[in-house]
Amino acid sequence: MSSMAAASCDGKGAGEARDGKKPLKACCACPETKKARDACIIEKGEENCGDLIEAHKECMRALGFKI
Repeated sequence: MSSMAAASCDGKGAGEARDGKKPLKACCACPETKKARDACIIEKGEENCGDLIEAHKECMRALGFKI
C-alpha cells in the first residue's frame, strides 16, 4: 500500500461507529488519497493515474468499503 493510502486509513470498518458518531460515509473516507486521485485525473486523465486510483481503492477497502 502506498504511503498516502496508509496515512489516511485508520483501519475501522465502514459500518463501525467512530467514537459514538455515525458510520463513515464513502464520500468522506480517505480524503487525502481522494484529493490526489481527483487532481491527477483532472490534470493528466484517468489512464495516467492508475497508481493513485489503486491507492484510493486500497484505503477504502481498509476502511471496510467493498469496492
